[in-house]
Amino acid sequence: MAERGEPLFLARDSYRQRRLADAARLLPVLGVVLLLLPGFITITVDAIIYIFSVWAALIVAIGLMSRHLARRGPLDDADNALGDDGER
Repeated sequence: MAERGEPLFLARDSYRQRRLADAARLLPVLGVVLLLLPGFITITVDAIIYIFSVWAALIVAIGLMSRHLARRGPLDDADNALGDDGER
């Protein structure tokens, strides 16, 4: 926390990259939940179309996220404007 009344500064690019990395970590869990939903009902042609649609959407989402994260490179603590103790 800022002790001297200074606003807490979070670099916008670093913040967005961290949130995108968090979303990429959560995407497999979301995919499992979405793919298991038709299992609770009888398997029909509509359920099979749903499963393949979710599967294709997950592939596209993972591809876009990985492309965006790879372009930015890994996050380093040196990228942040402030260190852990709030000092430069």
